[in-house]
Amino acid sequence: MAKGPQPGDAAPDFELDGTAGPFHLAEHRGRRVVLLFYPGDNTPVCTKQFCSYRDNAPAMEELDAIVVGISKQGLESHTDFIAKHGLTVPLLADSDAKVAKSYGMTGILPPGTKRGVVIVDSEGTVRYRHDHLIGIDFQTVDELREALAGVAK
Repeated sequence: MAKGPQPGDAAPDFELDGTAGPFHLAEHRGRRVVLLFYPGDNTPVCTKQFCSYRDNAPAMEELDAIVVGISKQGLESHTDFIAKHGLTVPLLADSDAKVAKSYGMTGILPPGTKRGVVIVDSEGTVRYRHDHLIGIDFQTVDELREALAGVAK
């Protein structure tokens, strides 16, 4: 079983700097939040993942959820990653990996954050969790929509 909060558990609160400004999970109560943990900016699979969200921006907007990416790189790296690829998902800088650790999303290989998705409902409870075992794939917009279908707005 994966470490970290499981569906039905309270989502650990956190505050991180992000490319769209500071992000405090508790401030988004009343909305569903999709946390996209990923290994690193400008890596092949991560680039493909976030470019796929950019290329499907209308479908991403229809998810009716706050969607953010979280990895260990700093804000400057995230800003450069977004600028280089025209990305549309805000990225949060978890430089000390405290948030990844609290969600059980740390891996053995550098840079330290493994790929996974956690969906938090409007009350602050984890309702969905998907841990990628190898990290060479990612959840598409359609898969995120399907996962959100089971989480009340």
